[in-house]
Amino acid sequence: MSTNFTCMARMSAEERRESVIRAATTEFARGGYHGTSTEAIARRVGVSQPYLFRLFPGKKAIFLAAAERCVEDTIRMFAEAAEGLEGEEARRAMGETYVQTISEQPERLMMQMQMYLAVTAAEEEGDREFGEAVRAGWMRLWDTIHLPLGADAHETTSFLAQGMLINCLVAMGFPADHRVWAGLTPSDSGS
Repeated sequence: MSTNFTCMARMSAEERRESVIRAATTEFARGGYHGTSTEAIARRVGVSQPYLFRLFPGKKAIFLAAAERCVEDTIRMFAEAAEGLEGEEARRAMGETYVQTISEQPERLMMQMQMYLAVTAAEEEGDREFGEAVRAGWMRLWDTIHLPLGADAHETTSFLAQGMLINCLVAMGFPADHRVWAGLTPSDSGS
């Protein structure tokens, strides 16, 4: 641990925060907000809990930073996939990139799912901050895909609804050639 701590000491504050966000994403993706301890995050980074709390004021701040990163990475992924494209070409490029990404990096999908669960649990406890942050991220995501899809609310909503179905199918482990995937792309439905 002293090697990691020494290495961490040489990093800038932003690099240290990045290390914590990456470790937190891995831990929260697996255990959720309530099932993940800050001790596990600190251990993954190779630092003490007190050091962790010098970078973030608490577990909630760490979770929200990981959630924000998850949303921003998804926004960036969609923006890059749709760059220079419109309509069906943009939809297809974004969809293919998304399926590939969550299939290759299931942690990203798991973190998304944990974000939605954390919102519900927090709001049941009277804490609206989680929900406000996650909803703001969702709206940035919505805006990112809205323009390439022709600024059509129906197309945007349909794309996101299909994405949520894809989330569920991937999370449940359906293989790519399973019949539940039929009809998810325009070429499958005869369009």
